[in-house]
Amino acid sequence: METQKPLTKFNIFSLKGVQMRTFHITWLMFFVCFFGWFGLAPLMPTIRAELALSKAQVGNIIIASVASTIMARLLIGKLCDIFGPRKTAVWLLLIGSIPVITVGLANSYQTFLLFRLAIGVIGASFVITQYHTSMMFAPNIKGTANAVTGGWGNLGGGVTNMVMPVIFATIIGFGYTSAEAWRYAMIIPGLMMWFTAAIYWKFTKDTPQGNFEEIGHSRKEAQKTDWSVLADWRVWALTLSYAVCFGMEITFDNIASLHFVDHYGLTQANAGFWAGVFGLMNLFARALGGVVSDKVGVKFGMRGKGMLLALMLLLEGCGLILFAQAGSFVFAIISMLTFALFLKMSNGATYGIVPFVNEKNVGLISGIVGAGGNLGGMALGFLFKSESISYTQAFQYIGFAIIAVSFVIFITRFNAKEELDPEKLLYDFTE
Repeated sequence: METQKPLTKFNIFSLKGVQMRTFHITWLMFFVCFFGWFGLAPLMPTIRAELALSKAQVGNIIIASVASTIMARLLIGKLCDIFGPRKTAVWLLLIGSIPVITVGLANSYQTFLLFRLAIGVIGASFVITQYHTSMMFAPNIKGTANAVTGGWGNLGGGVTNMVMPVIFATIIGFGYTSAEAWRYAMIIPGLMMWFTAAIYWKFTKDTPQGNFEEIGHSRKEAQKTDWSVLADWRVWALTLSYAVCFGMEITFDNIASLHFVDHYGLTQANAGFWAGVFGLMNLFARALGGVVSDKVGVKFGMRGKGMLLALMLLLEGCGLILFAQAGSFVFAIISMLTFALFLKMSNGATYGIVPFVNEKNVGLISGIVGAGGNLGGMALGFLFKSESISYTQAFQYIGFAIIAVSFVIFITRFNAKEELDPEKLLYDFTE
């Protein structure tokens, strides 16, 4: 039956069929996880004051928030191969909700750092989203579908920057202190994760044909790891690409509110709003990167997809340098929106290539590249903890690094091992 095959057409407003139902639930799952993952970021001005955190300690917290996600993303990709994305998502949501809800018990820098480290594990939800979407859509629209689910999930980073300060202020309105308010505020995303776990379990399937156990999926075979993918330079080129686009995104999600408060004198609420605007561009920008990648792929093959990604990274780096040199708040916002557009399009364009590198190891490669994003975020975090480098200097250095990576992508031939006819992208590769 047609309904049991990956979709070749993408009707974004449809809930018909297990494919589109899974599409909407999996981006919602990533959105909720992203909301909880970065729920503390817009409240950091308050938390910094209450726990008397130094710049270096804030930097360590930023690093911790993304460091644990590196290993988690590598592991989650393999768990998806073995147990299926449905079970993996539900367990991640339930287990990940524990540190989100209980982070309010932290009363020192050390305990807060440990909670931030634990919360970072839910960032692995991205790999589930990309894996599950790749199962549900045919190659001609895989890049588009992956980009939309990734982008709408990342939207949680923008919404949480806007909403958490409102939740915080509402709790204060009930008579609680600011020290109590940020703690109680984090219960909300934890409860959202429980609700989403129930929906994911009830309304999704691992594949269009059914769950892994229903279609005779061999768990023993899936447990075998094809380490040969580590010898494929294309995998590492994409990992490097994602390190400087998604890595920069989560770094900016973490640091934006503090930067706007410290550099431009904004209040915590206003800083959260403008940091949220950065995240809200995921509503369309990452999807746009995936759509353009698919269209370029049909016309110019994998070489065209690679050239597009190189161009997006180049423009991202240039935009970030302009943001670093902004002399006024208005110009800072304009340049922020500019580099945000190309950053998020780079995210989409990267994962427009990922499913085609090695179709027998989509979960593993998605995990490796996804982990690269967090590795980039962790590495960039070290710049923001240094007492000798200002935030604006850090942004400028990162901009030049992104430009360098764009040239690496430019010289990488993503179809080096097997030439892909552009027309082949129109057909279903699944067995």
